[in-house]
Amino acid sequence: MNALLLDYLPVIIFVAVALVIAGALLIAPFLVAFKSPDPEKLSAYECGFNAFDDARMKFDVRFYLVAILFIIFDLEVSFLFPWAVAFRQIGLFGFWTMMAFLGVLTVGFIYEWKKGALEWD
Repeated sequence: MNALLLDYLPVIIFVAVALVIAGALLIAPFLVAFKSPDPEKLSAYECGFNAFDDARMKFDVRFYLVAILFIIFDLEVSFLFPWAVAFRQIGLFGFWTMMAFLGVLTVGFIYEWKKGALEWD
């Protein structure tokens, strides 16, 4: 039983060191930070000028559309990395499968471009 517990000793030491470092990093800002707030430091910062409207105003739908399109295309491009790593093992079938996938991706991108989803005016 002691041999089994000794096998976990490095893990326990690692967790203990991680907790000490995390605690130190959480406490250190309260000890070393300056505590002299002034009106300039406490003012809201939005792109270099004061806020001109309510923070809870509605965003344009195009912002969400571009964000969703970015996530979709970014995730689809992430499929290229495992394909590139296993390129020699998957052969010609894998190559043409990825070309079909990229073709669908390209058609979707052209469709969104033609519909004007990527324009802001």
